[in-house]
Amino acid sequence: SGCTVSTAIVPNQGGELLHPTYNVTQIGLGIGTQNYSCSSTGNYTSVGAVAELYDVSCEYFTAAFSNVSAEAYRLWAAAPTYYTESTLIDVLYAYRGTPSVPSILGQHYFVPNPTGSGLSPKWDFTSESFAGNNAAYVIGRTVGDIPSPDGSTNIDWLYLINVQGGLAQEVYRTNTTGGQPPAGCTPGSTVAVKYTSLYCEF
Repeated sequence: SGCTVSTAIVPNQGGELLHPTYNVTQIGLGIGTQNYSCSSTGNYTSVGAVAELYDVSCEYFTAAFSNVSAEAYRLWAAAPTYYTESTLIDVLYAYRGTPSVPSILGQHYFVPNPTGSGLSPKWDFTSESFAGNNAAYVIGRTVGDIPSPDGSTNIDWLYLINVQGGLAQEVYRTNTTGGQPPAGCTPGSTVAVKYTSLYCEF
């Protein structure tokens, strides 16, 4: 990022999420989907997420920052199926009257857990903001998890620590909007649920 956010404060809901050990290095707006598969008991279980992350670090000290995730979600939820995340970000910033559109930091997706079983979240900036740096990623492990203070239709806020990669030592997911699956399902079915959130890397 071209803007220093080392003094940024992560909203941790009065200490419900652990306070970060390090200073913030960058803040990304994630736009994508939370993905689910229906189990044999008729309940959705998470099979990961896919999102593009945009650099909103320079907005942190502006009044518009507090609702950028919610504004992005309103457009994302209503967007036609042919809209990509990049199309959406262009529309969002035209709507907000902002002269410059934030650059892509990288991608967020899930990979096999490098230290155990199941899947782990990965933030991968090796092909975008840190192109050519093969260590510019972080695979995280969740050590803090609280319900979104903005309603049960939103996925949880998370605090994660690094288990692999050189991008960050800690990641916070906050200001989430959307992403929760429907209540019931047909076993074997899958669903991708749109969401937005802020990701702070330390």
